[in-house]
Amino acid sequence: MREADKPIGIFDSGIGGLTVFKEIRKALPQERLIYLGDTARFPYGTKSPATVVRYALENTAFLLKHQVKMLVVACNTASAYSLEMIQERFPLPAIGVVDPGAKAAVAVSKGKIGIIGTEGTISSQAYPKAIRRLNPSLAVLSQACPLLVSLVEEGWLDNEIATKVTEHYLADLRKGNIDTLVLGCTHYPLLKATFRKVVGEGVRIIDSAEATSGEVVSLLEENGLRRMEGEGESHIYVTYLPQRFERVGRLFLHEDLPPVHQVDLV
Repeated sequence: MREADKPIGIFDSGIGGLTVFKEIRKALPQERLIYLGDTARFPYGTKSPATVVRYALENTAFLLKHQVKMLVVACNTASAYSLEMIQERFPLPAIGVVDPGAKAAVAVSKGKIGIIGTEGTISSQAYPKAIRRLNPSLAVLSQACPLLVSLVEEGWLDNEIATKVTEHYLADLRKGNIDTLVLGCTHYPLLKATFRKVVGEGVRIIDSAEATSGEVVSLLEENGLRRMEGEGESHIYVTYLPQRFERVGRLFLHEDLPPVHQVDLV
Protein backbone atom coordinates (compact mmCIF):
# COMPACT_ATOMS: atom_id res chain seq x y z
CA MET A 1 0.00 0.00 0.00
CA ARG A 2 1.26 3.48 -0.85
CA GLU A 3 2.09 5.62 2.18
CA ALA A 4 -0.54 8.20 1.18
CA ASP A 5 -3.22 5.50 1.07
CA LYS A 6 -2.63 4.44 4.67
CA PRO A 7 -5.14 5.68 7.25
CA ILE A 8 -4.90 8.50 9.76
CA GLY A 9 -5.15 7.20 13.32
CA ILE A 10 -7.15 9.20 15.87
CA PHE A 11 -7.59 8.32 19.53
CA ASP A 12 -9.43 9.80 22.50
CA SER A 13 -10.31 8.72 26.02
CA GLY A 14 -13.88 8.25 24.85
CA ILE A 15 -16.37 9.90 22.55
CA GLY A 16 -15.35 13.57 22.64
CA GLY A 17 -12.68 13.10 20.00
CA LEU A 18 -15.45 12.61 17.46
CA THR A 19 -15.48 16.42 17.16
CA VAL A 20 -11.90 16.16 15.88
CA PHE A 21 -12.78 13.15 13.70
CA LYS A 22 -15.67 15.14 12.20
CA GLU A 23 -13.52 18.17 11.33
CA ILE A 24 -10.75 16.03 9.82
CA ARG A 25 -13.26 14.10 7.73
CA LYS A 26 -14.76 17.38 6.52
CA ALA A 27 -11.37 18.86 5.62
CA LEU A 28 -9.99 15.64 4.10
CA PRO A 29 -12.89 13.68 2.60
CA GLN A 30 -10.60 11.36 0.62
CA GLU A 31 -8.64 10.13 3.64
CA ARG A 32 -9.07 6.84 5.45
CA LEU A 33 -9.68 7.37 9.18
CA ILE A 34 -9.40 4.96 12.11
CA TYR A 35 -10.79 6.19 15.43
CA LEU A 36 -10.18 4.56 18.80
CA GLY A 37 -12.24 5.57 21.83
CA ASP A 38 -10.86 4.16 25.07
CA THR A 39 -14.29 4.06 26.69
CA ALA A 40 -13.37 1.34 29.20
CA ARG A 41 -10.91 3.71 30.89
CA PHE A 42 -12.73 7.03 30.38
CA PRO A 43 -12.27 9.71 31.66
CA TYR A 44 -8.59 10.54 31.40
CA GLY A 45 -9.07 13.97 32.99
CA THR A 46 -9.15 12.53 36.52
CA LYS A 47 -6.23 10.10 36.07
CA SER A 48 -2.58 10.62 37.08
CA PRO A 49 -0.13 11.79 34.40
CA ALA A 50 1.69 8.43 34.49
CA THR A 51 -1.57 6.54 33.95
CA VAL A 52 -2.57 8.79 31.05
CA VAL A 53 0.82 8.26 29.40
CA ARG A 54 0.49 4.47 29.73
CA TYR A 55 -2.99 4.50 28.21
CA ALA A 56 -1.87 6.77 25.37
CA LEU A 57 1.05 4.51 24.48
CA GLU A 58 -1.26 1.47 24.42
CA ASN A 59 -3.71 3.35 22.19
CA THR A 60 -0.89 4.30 19.84
CA ALA A 61 0.35 0.71 19.67
CA PHE A 62 -3.15 -0.44 18.69
CA LEU A 63 -3.40 2.10 15.88
CA LEU A 64 0.07 1.25 14.59
CA LYS A 65 -1.12 -2.32 14.06
CA HIS A 66 -3.49 -0.79 11.49
CA GLN A 67 -0.55 0.80 9.64
CA VAL A 68 -1.57 4.40 10.25
CA LYS A 69 0.54 7.04 8.51
CA MET A 70 0.03 9.71 11.16
CA LEU A 71 -1.46 9.98 14.61
CA VAL A 72 -3.88 12.52 16.07
CA VAL A 73 -4.19 12.60 19.86
CA ALA A 74 -7.76 13.91 20.01
CA CYS A 75 -7.79 14.22 23.79
CA ASN A 76 -6.62 17.35 25.56
CA THR A 77 -5.40 15.52 28.66
CA ALA A 78 -3.52 12.89 26.64
CA SER A 79 -2.08 15.62 24.41
CA ALA A 80 -0.85 17.50 27.47
CA TYR A 81 0.84 14.54 29.12
CA SER A 82 1.83 12.08 26.40
CA LEU A 83 2.31 13.73 23.00
CA GLU A 84 6.02 14.44 23.46
CA MET A 85 6.73 10.83 24.45
CA ILE A 86 4.68 9.51 21.51
CA GLN A 87 6.67 11.72 19.13
CA GLU A 88 9.93 10.44 20.60
CA ARG A 89 9.03 6.75 20.59
CA PHE A 90 7.14 6.25 17.34
CA PRO A 91 8.41 6.95 13.80
CA LEU A 92 5.40 8.77 12.37
CA PRO A 93 4.01 12.31 12.38
CA ALA A 94 1.92 12.89 15.54
CA ILE A 95 -0.14 15.87 16.56
CA GLY A 96 -2.26 16.75 19.59
CA VAL A 97 -5.06 19.25 20.12
CA VAL A 98 -3.35 21.63 22.57
CA ASP A 99 -0.83 23.39 20.31
CA PRO A 100 -3.31 24.01 17.45
CA GLY A 101 -5.82 25.51 19.90
CA ALA A 102 -3.13 27.66 21.52
CA LYS A 103 -1.91 28.94 18.12
CA ALA A 104 -5.45 29.82 17.06
CA ALA A 105 -6.05 31.72 20.31
CA VAL A 106 -2.79 33.67 20.11
CA ALA A 107 -3.60 34.65 16.52
CA VAL A 108 -6.80 36.47 17.53
CA SER A 109 -6.42 37.50 21.18
CA LYS A 110 -5.90 41.16 22.06
CA GLY A 111 -4.54 40.45 25.50
CA LYS A 112 -6.43 37.99 27.72
CA ILE A 113 -7.27 34.35 26.98
CA GLY A 114 -9.55 32.05 28.97
CA ILE A 115 -8.99 28.28 28.96
CA ILE A 116 -11.65 25.76 30.00
CA GLY A 117 -11.18 22.00 30.19
CA THR A 118 -11.16 18.93 32.38
CA GLU A 119 -9.35 18.88 35.71
CA GLY A 120 -6.45 16.96 34.14
CA THR A 121 -6.01 19.39 31.26
CA ILE A 122 -6.18 22.45 33.49
CA SER A 123 -3.82 20.94 36.08
CA SER A 124 -1.27 20.17 33.36
CA GLN A 125 -0.92 23.89 32.50
CA ALA A 126 -0.43 22.74 28.91
CA TYR A 127 -2.40 25.59 27.32
CA PRO A 128 -0.83 28.44 29.34
CA LYS A 129 2.64 27.03 28.61
CA ALA A 130 1.90 26.73 24.88
CA ILE A 131 0.42 30.23 24.73
CA ARG A 132 3.32 31.81 26.60
CA ARG A 133 5.83 30.13 24.29
CA LEU A 134 4.09 31.85 21.39
CA ASN A 135 3.41 35.22 23.06
CA PRO A 136 4.58 35.81 26.65
CA SER A 137 2.73 39.12 26.85
CA LEU A 138 -0.73 37.50 26.81
CA ALA A 139 -2.55 36.90 30.10
CA VAL A 140 -4.12 33.46 30.58
CA LEU A 141 -6.94 32.51 32.96
CA SER A 142 -7.92 28.84 33.38
CA GLN A 143 -10.99 27.08 34.73
CA ALA A 144 -11.77 23.37 35.13
CA CYS A 145 -15.37 22.53 34.17
CA PRO A 146 -15.86 18.87 35.16
CA LEU A 147 -19.66 18.72 34.82
CA LEU A 148 -19.78 19.87 31.19
CA VAL A 149 -18.77 16.50 29.74
CA SER A 150 -21.74 14.84 31.46
CA LEU A 151 -24.10 17.52 30.15
CA VAL A 152 -22.93 16.90 26.60
CA GLU A 153 -23.30 13.14 26.86
CA GLU A 154 -26.83 13.59 28.25
CA GLY A 155 -27.66 15.77 25.25
CA TRP A 156 -28.27 18.83 27.45
CA LEU A 157 -26.61 21.26 25.10
CA ASP A 158 -28.70 24.43 25.11
CA ASN A 159 -31.16 24.33 28.00
CA GLU A 160 -31.50 26.15 31.33
CA ILE A 161 -29.33 23.63 33.20
CA ALA A 162 -26.51 23.89 30.67
CA THR A 163 -26.69 27.68 30.83
CA LYS A 164 -26.64 27.84 34.64
CA VAL A 165 -23.71 25.43 34.94
CA THR A 166 -21.77 27.28 32.25
CA GLU A 167 -22.45 30.65 33.90
CA HIS A 168 -21.12 29.27 37.18
CA TYR A 169 -17.90 27.92 35.63
CA LEU A 170 -17.21 30.99 33.50
CA ALA A 171 -17.97 33.62 36.16
CA ASP A 172 -14.32 34.31 37.04
CA LEU A 173 -13.23 34.35 33.39
CA ARG A 174 -15.92 36.88 32.58
CA LYS A 175 -14.89 39.02 35.55
CA GLY A 176 -11.34 38.82 34.22
CA ASN A 177 -12.51 40.38 30.93
CA ILE A 178 -11.19 37.67 28.62
CA ASP A 179 -11.39 38.46 24.91
CA THR A 180 -10.80 34.86 23.74
CA LEU A 181 -12.13 31.55 25.10
CA VAL A 182 -10.40 28.26 24.24
CA LEU A 183 -12.58 25.14 24.38
CA GLY A 184 -9.94 22.86 25.87
CA CYS A 185 -12.02 19.69 25.80
CA THR A 186 -13.27 17.92 22.70
CA HIS A 187 -16.80 17.65 24.14
CA TYR A 188 -17.17 21.40 24.45
CA PRO A 189 -17.82 22.35 20.79
CA LEU A 190 -21.30 20.86 21.20
CA LEU A 191 -21.99 23.55 23.83
CA LYS A 192 -20.80 26.37 21.58
CA ALA A 193 -24.23 28.03 21.45
CA THR A 194 -24.41 28.05 25.25
CA PHE A 195 -20.88 29.45 25.56
CA ARG A 196 -21.77 32.18 23.09
CA LYS A 197 -24.86 33.07 25.09
CA VAL A 198 -22.85 33.27 28.32
CA VAL A 199 -19.74 35.16 27.14
CA GLY A 200 -21.41 37.37 24.55
CA GLU A 201 -20.52 38.33 21.01
CA GLY A 202 -17.36 40.19 21.94
CA VAL A 203 -15.38 37.10 22.95
CA ARG A 204 -13.72 34.93 20.29
CA ILE A 205 -14.40 31.21 20.83
CA ILE A 206 -11.63 28.84 19.74
CA ASP A 207 -12.68 25.30 18.81
CA SER A 208 -9.54 23.15 19.13
CA ALA A 209 -11.10 20.50 16.88
CA GLU A 210 -11.29 22.95 13.97
CA ALA A 211 -7.79 24.22 14.63
CA THR A 212 -6.43 20.66 14.78
CA SER A 213 -7.93 19.66 11.45
CA GLY A 214 -6.09 22.54 9.77
CA GLU A 215 -2.82 21.40 11.35
CA VAL A 216 -3.46 17.84 10.14
CA VAL A 217 -3.85 19.06 6.56
CA SER A 218 -0.58 21.01 6.80
CA LEU A 219 1.32 18.11 8.37
CA LEU A 220 0.16 15.66 5.70
CA GLU A 221 1.19 18.01 2.91
CA GLU A 222 4.59 18.74 4.51
CA ASN A 223 5.31 15.00 4.68
CA GLY A 224 3.89 14.13 1.24
CA LEU A 225 1.21 11.94 2.84
CA ARG A 226 -2.03 13.58 1.69
CA ARG A 227 -4.34 11.24 -0.22
CA MET A 228 -5.55 13.13 -3.28
CA GLU A 229 -7.89 10.61 -4.91
CA GLY A 230 -10.28 7.82 -4.05
CA GLU A 231 -13.11 7.65 -1.56
CA GLY A 232 -12.57 8.14 2.12
CA GLU A 233 -13.63 5.52 4.64
CA SER A 234 -13.94 5.38 8.42
CA HIS A 235 -13.54 2.68 11.04
CA ILE A 236 -14.37 3.12 14.71
CA TYR A 237 -13.18 1.00 17.63
CA VAL A 238 -14.01 1.30 21.32
CA THR A 239 -12.89 -0.58 24.40
CA TYR A 240 -16.33 -0.72 26.10
CA LEU A 241 -20.07 -0.28 25.41
CA PRO A 242 -20.19 0.18 21.62
CA GLN A 243 -23.99 0.59 21.66
CA ARG A 244 -23.79 3.60 23.98
CA PHE A 245 -20.98 5.05 21.86
CA GLU A 246 -23.16 4.76 18.76
CA ARG A 247 -26.11 6.43 20.52
CA VAL A 248 -24.17 9.36 21.96
CA GLY A 249 -21.96 9.62 18.88
CA ARG A 250 -24.94 10.70 16.81
CA LEU A 251 -24.98 13.94 18.84
CA PHE A 252 -21.43 14.62 17.71
CA LEU A 253 -21.71 13.74 14.03
CA HIS A 254 -25.41 14.55 13.45
CA GLU A 255 -25.67 11.26 11.58
CA ASP A 256 -25.33 7.54 12.14
CA LEU A 257 -21.81 6.32 12.83
CA PRO A 258 -19.91 3.72 10.85
CA PRO A 259 -20.07 0.29 12.55
CA VAL A 260 -18.50 0.48 16.02
CA HIS A 261 -16.36 -2.50 17.04
CA GLN A 262 -15.27 -3.39 20.58
CA VAL A 263 -11.62 -4.32 21.08
CA ASP A 264 -9.22 -5.20 23.90
CA LEU A 265 -6.00 -3.23 24.06
CA VAL A 266 -4.13 -5.35 26.61
